[in-house]
Amino acid sequence: MIRKIIPFVFLFILLAVAVVNAMTNEKTIDPNQIPPEKIPGLAIGVTAPDFELVNLEGKTVKLSQFKGKKVMLNFWATWCPPCKEEMPAIQKFYTEKGDSVQILAVNLDPNSNVKEFAEKLKVNFPILLDKNEEVMGAYKILTIPTTFFIDEKGIIINKYLGPLTVEQMKKYTDEL
Repeated sequence: MIRKIIPFVFLFILLAVAVVNAMTNEKTIDPNQIPPEKIPGLAIGVTAPDFELVNLEGKTVKLSQFKGKKVMLNFWATWCPPCKEEMPAIQKFYTEKGDSVQILAVNLDPNSNVKEFAEKLKVNFPILLDKNEEVMGAYKILTIPTTFFIDEKGIIINKYLGPLTVEQMKKYTDEL
């Protein structure tokens, strides 16, 4: 009986060692190293799809109403740690550049209290609610946070995967 069990125990230990080894050798992907054309989502150079969403105050907002203005379109969720990390930077950027760049932060939480979350973090930039994930689908979002930079003509000029710093936001919007 023991002779039959020993090979299985040995196989289990070998498998466990392989799993632990694979986990410890896993490398973190640095968003700065990913070329924009390799980031999932709509391609650079295409017209940003128009959409209509409700903001935290219950008012309807359309992307097309910002034609003629630079737009930073950010997709995020309250449960996403990198998104939370990015919020203070977006707020600072909004305070500094909100008159020249329209920020639209599209939240993907279907049932979360986003308004309470925003108040807790003391953010007042425009947050839109994509409860049915229709806009997320239109922009082909697979990972968050993902940010699109849209020029005055409505063309996607750049995109970024991961949390942005204020300096990166300035760099990308200056390129618009």
